[in-house]
Amino acid sequence: MYRERLVGTEVRSESARRLQQLLLDYHDFRQQKADHRLLDSALTVADWQARRLKLTHQDLYQHPGYQAGLEFLLTDLYAPASMTRRDDNIDRVFPKMVKWLPDHLLETLAGLVELNLITQQLDLELAELLDERDIHAESLTPERYCDVYRASQKLEQRRQQVVLVADVGQQLDRYVRNRTLGWLLSMSRTPAEMADLSDLHDFLHRGYSAFRRMDKVNLLIDRLVTREQQIMDNILNGRPDPFVLPNDL
Repeated sequence: MYRERLVGTEVRSESARRLQQLLLDYHDFRQQKADHRLLDSALTVADWQARRLKLTHQDLYQHPGYQAGLEFLLTDLYAPASMTRRDDNIDRVFPKMVKWLPDHLLETLAGLVELNLITQQLDLELAELLDERDIHAESLTPERYCDVYRASQKLEQRRQQVVLVADVGQQLDRYVRNRTLGWLLSMSRTPAEMADLSDLHDFLHRGYSAFRRMDKVNLLIDRLVTREQQIMDNILNGRPDPFVLPNDL
């Protein structure tokens, strides 16, 4: 919808250029996905994976110091869905973002966009692999999931997906320790609503609030990444019960 703004915006740094290209790639993919015959199947796959993630990390969800942050990481970053308005708003305000935001924030946004893009590309690929096998996404089981997972042609992207969760989470943690950011988010709520940017503002405020309440974020992220990397190894090596992890992970 706002592709012309992305293309027509002059960028002056590598961070801004990277964000611009990723937003263009993500914009084009979202347009392709919206018309894809397996769109509903891809969304079903995304929901299945979100439930699996919550089950795998149930102990962390039950920890009062981690619940909000983990919910944000896995729902908003790792398995995003229904973020069309937020994504359109990022495209729309891109010219102002590259003008006013420092490069380190543009890098964080680029990581977020890349994570969203990779995640949705991987969901769509799994939906296509299921369709090739005449398996309905609604009947997805752990065994069928592992079967199509091993058939994926995007295994390197799957590894990058986990790395990006860690990178973006750690960068967000650094920013939320700055109390000025919380004040700015509170003060900007009304202007954001007037500019029809409430979805984007709510996303930023939700992430800020979740990470502000967490201690030892690095510990949470390290555990999350270690578990997901182990699960990937379990699946690729055909181990039984690949989602069952040792107690010390």
